[in-house]
Amino acid sequence: MAFDEVVCGALPVAGVLAFIVVAASIRIIYQYERGVIFTLGKFSGIKGPGLNLLVPLVQTMRKVDVRIKTVDIPKQEVMTKDNVPVMVNAVVYFKVESPEAVILKMEDYLYAVSQYAQTALRDVIGNSDLDFVLTEREKVADAIKALVDKETEEWGVDITAIKIQDIELPADMKRAMARQAEAERERRATIIMSEGELAASGNLADAAKKLSTTPGALHLRTLQTLSDVSADQSNTIVFVAPVEVLRALEGFAKKRGEK
Repeated sequence: MAFDEVVCGALPVAGVLAFIVVAASIRIIYQYERGVIFTLGKFSGIKGPGLNLLVPLVQTMRKVDVRIKTVDIPKQEVMTKDNVPVMVNAVVYFKVESPEAVILKMEDYLYAVSQYAQTALRDVIGNSDLDFVLTEREKVADAIKALVDKETEEWGVDITAIKIQDIELPADMKRAMARQAEAERERRATIIMSEGELAASGNLADAAKKLSTTPGALHLRTLQTLSDVSADQSNTIVFVAPVEVLRALEGFAKKRGEK
C-alpha cells in the first residue's frame, strides 16, 4: 500500500477526532448561569455567559443558576413564648451571589438554606408572644431573614426576602379569640350608644329651654305633634287637658244647671 493512500485514509479519521475534541471543549453558558471551572480538579475560575472553550480531559465545569429561587418552609408546629402552639409555614426567596462558594463550600445549598430557615423560624417565633406573631408578621419575617442572611452570607447566598404564608391556631384558641372579638364589638357598640344618648339628652335639654322661654312655642309643638300623629288613621289620639280647663268647664256646666 502506498504512503499516499495511507495518508488519504487517515485524514478523515483525524478530522473526525478533531471534531470530537473541539465539540467536547465547547460549553455554552446561558445569561442566567455562571460556570465554575476546575483544572485537574482544582478551582481555576468563573466563566460568564456565552461560548466558552475548555481543555478536554483537563478542565471540567459546573454550572450554577444565579436567578432568584424559592424554597418552601413546610408547615410545622411551633410553641410561642406564651406557650401557645401554632402551625406556621413560610417561603424563602434567595439567589446565588458567589458561584464559587456554593460549589466549593456547600454540597447542597438549596437543602441547607431550607433547613436553616426552618430552624430560624422556630427560634424567632419561640421567642415571641402570640399577639406579636399575629399582628407583626413583617417584623417576624424580617427577624428570620436577618438570622438566615447572616449565616448564608458565607455560603455565597443572598436572602432577598422571607414571607410567612399562614399561621394556624388551635381550635380552642380560635373560639377564645372569637369571643374576645365579640365582647370588644359589644363594648364599642355600648360606648357609641351611650355617647349618642348623651348627645341627644343635651339637644333635648336645649330644646326644652327654648320651648319654655318662647311664648306659644309649646302649643305650636303640641299641634305639630298632633298633626304628625293624625296622619295615620289607625292611631287613637288622647288629648290631656290641663286641670284648670277641666275645672272651668265644670263650673260652666253648674251655672247652666242652676238656670
